[in-house]
Amino acid sequence: MTKVTIITNQDKFSRLQGALDEIGITGLTVTNVLGYGMQKGHTEYYRGAPVKTRLLPKVQIDIVVCKVPTQTLVDTVKKALYTGNIGDGKIFIYDVENVIKIRTGEEGYDALQDEDDELQTT
Repeated sequence: MTKVTIITNQDKFSRLQGALDEIGITGLTVTNVLGYGMQKGHTEYYRGAPVKTRLLPKVQIDIVVCKVPTQTLVDTVKKALYTGNIGDGKIFIYDVENVIKIRTGEEGYDALQDEDDELQTT
């Protein structure tokens, strides 16, 4: 199992979400975050006076995959977010030791699976 964290501009999220749906990503966690990288912030104006804003609003998307190949996910994210400009985002990849579904006690791969099939057969 692999956790992929994507940090990008908020205005690119809907395009990314559509691309993830197409490759079969069934769950993700989205968090609004603040940060900066190469951009180092930008200047805004408050009552006519320039104010340097160092932290920029971003969106962080966390996905744990086990069925969809990690490289497929990475390629899809890169294609969906690429503009060639500063601010396209970053992708972080981590190993996941275990996942536990609290309600059922299922662990690992089973904890990430959809229960629709089970519900339809009972």
